[in-house]
Amino acid sequence: MAPPEFKTARRTQESLLAPLERRALHWLAAHTPHAINSDHLTLLGLASTAMIGACYALSRWNKYTLFAGIVFLALNWLGDSLDGTLARFRNQQRPRYGFYVDHVVDTFGAAFILGGLALSGFMHPLIALGLLVAFLMFSCEVYLATYTVGNFKISYGMFSPTELRVLLAVGNLALFWRPQVHLFGSAETYRLFDVGGVCGMVGMIALLVVSATKNTIHLYREETVR
Repeated sequence: MAPPEFKTARRTQESLLAPLERRALHWLAAHTPHAINSDHLTLLGLASTAMIGACYALSRWNKYTLFAGIVFLALNWLGDSLDGTLARFRNQQRPRYGFYVDHVVDTFGAAFILGGLALSGFMHPLIALGLLVAFLMFSCEVYLATYTVGNFKISYGMFSPTELRVLLAVGNLALFWRPQVHLFGSAETYRLFDVGGVCGMVGMIALLVVSATKNTIHLYREETVR
């Protein structure tokens, strides 16, 4: 049987670092040894997220693993961002395979990282779980919009996965020296990543509601029953 037709969605990437990132990825794709292909890079991205999670879990006993986590965040960016660019640069696209595998890997990666944070002592396990649920809900909306609207949004405003990795790396540095913070001048302290996790949940849920509402209205108007 012939494989089903696959219509490639429009990619929207307009984040703060997108112009610099595109130039860097194009240069890396042009200089990647031919023996390395997109599958190798995808596996690097997946393995890196597992190691990020392990670094967070181990930071409960040794905070220096937070620095190793920054290294693995950089490797995750390399594997996760370069795999598709390399395939397009070499004209070796496998759109159905690439889209499916890339986002299954993202799902496992989120579970690894947030699972590690839940074990680290730097984030309450319920906040880590809530953040994972919010991420999965938001991901479902993105994937559904990709299929039905034909627009694969990689960035929202100034933020994309690349900017989030940078924030996480900065957060690791902050955790090492100041894992507790005061809010609004209060004497009570809160875990830094608890505050960040709650902000992340609120942000993703807000984006989910706005995007879902916008796409629902768009699709309703396109397919109005007369």
